[in-house]
Amino acid sequence: MTDIEHEFPGYNDKNKEFQKAKAYLLQSSTATGLNVYDHLSRVLGKILDERPDNVVDIFEDISKDCKRTKFTSDVDTIQDKVDRSTEVALAQIQRKLFTRVGEDGEEEVAQDEDVETPLPNLMELCFFFEQAAIGLNREEVVRIWLAMKNLVDNHPLQHVRFWGKILGTEQNYYVAEVEYREGDEEEDEEEEAKEAKEEDKDIDKDAGEEGEDEETEEDDIPKPDFKSPPVVPKEENRTGANKKTYFVCNDPGKPWVKLPMVSPNQISAARQIKKYFTGRLDAPVVSYPPFPGNEANYLRSQIARISAGTHISPSGFYQFDEEEEEEEEGEGGRDHFVENIDFEGIPVRELADPSLSNWVHHVQHILPQGRCSWWNPVQKAEEDFEEDEEEEEREEPDEPEPEVGPPLLTPIAEDEEVGGMPAWTPTLSSQLISQFSVAVMHSNLWPGAHAFAIDKKFENIYIGYGHKYKPENYTPPNPPPIQEEFPSGPEITEADDPTPEEEAALRAAQQEAAEAEEMEEPEGDDDEDD
Repeated sequence: MTDIEHEFPGYNDKNKEFQKAKAYLLQSSTATGLNVYDHLSRVLGKILDERPDNVVDIFEDISKDCKRTKFTSDVDTIQDKVDRSTEVALAQIQRKLFTRVGEDGEEEVAQDEDVETPLPNLMELCFFFEQAAIGLNREEVVRIWLAMKNLVDNHPLQHVRFWGKILGTEQNYYVAEVEYREGDEEEDEEEEAKEAKEEDKDIDKDAGEEGEDEETEEDDIPKPDFKSPPVVPKEENRTGANKKTYFVCNDPGKPWVKLPMVSPNQISAARQIKKYFTGRLDAPVVSYPPFPGNEANYLRSQIARISAGTHISPSGFYQFDEEEEEEEEGEGGRDHFVENIDFEGIPVRELADPSLSNWVHHVQHILPQGRCSWWNPVQKAEEDFEEDEEEEEREEPDEPEPEVGPPLLTPIAEDEEVGGMPAWTPTLSSQLISQFSVAVMHSNLWPGAHAFAIDKKFENIYIGYGHKYKPENYTPPNPPPIQEEFPSGPEITEADDPTPEEEAALRAAQQEAAEAEEMEEPEGDDDEDD
């Protein structure tokens, strides 16, 4: 014990408190970089230098003057300004994810809320995927988790899932798969359905106007008999390829943007092209065949295709509802299922078996038509035939053969091979400690699609460029053959001009035929008189 401590008991405690207080005053502001200790030092130094009267009355004014001397305008064009880097700008945006702001704009302290939330436990899923060297780093997962929390807080959602990450040339897309609560769907979805119906009406109206214009033309001009095939309508919300709703953002912390509903013609066009994403939803998709939409529509099409081909689950985890079994079989297929409460899990060794018999698809297959449920185009043709009363005779179109795909909960062992190898590659996360390993499935058809399962837990994720694997190099399709504008016939077929001799012979034959008719007419009149 020193002499000071012996003479003044409790000196160390006061000294520690003084050091803590000084350290607190030395804390710099995150907005301006100043601290209270230096500011008070400047204010007191100015007071002692100038020694004004009634200091206590003008203390606030002196403090403001000291602050003005340290102020730097952001619009000052004389001083050199250092532009913020993209990392700093993104960090300032993501800083809001780690604070809770109340209605008055002040930060709130997080409190435990015993409220059910659809927000998934991403850190737990990250732990399982990390064992198989799949997924994102933990810092990025935390930011995604907080961004999804903002999505849940701002929308009435029933189910939320991190779908994956699609890489782009300029920016990336983080995709969240959601389901709205029944009765709380947003008005945007209803507006989209109305717009789709209006588009179909406009197409039919344009076709009708074209037909009217053709009727007003002269009869001598040949008319084409080609009629465009009927437009395949979109599937309704919560059904088929539009069963789920998807939100995307370029970085966690940036606003979430809802993707539009997908149409069959967009899926059909996406199957014929191969484009890298730019990261801008409004970017045009320049391709052949032309894609009907921008990058947001192309992204939604690829998400639907990847989900239909790579979302798998352990066999027995889902089952069909027995009450609706008869109705669904009568309608031609089952489109939904329920979770099996009695599912006890499958051993990891069996899940990683090369036979692939313990995994099934739980997302509907997309037919070549671009829909999950087949739509009969002859129905539209028959409706047009009933409305068209002027045509007396018209051949009835042949009934097309319905497109049929694999039903729900089909084993992945039935998937077609990809370049001579199976569509899936099963592995264990660890061969050294197999009793604690996780069964992992890797898709060979869509590189970047993975799934894991252990006990009663499983999850799917996709991290890639959104391209399907092909053994051969991609080659753009050839343009279709040129269609005939009019059917060939004698009235439009070109012929050689007749010679003068042929014309003279034709006139002579016509004159003889006219004279013969004149000779026959009187005989007919006499018979009538008799």
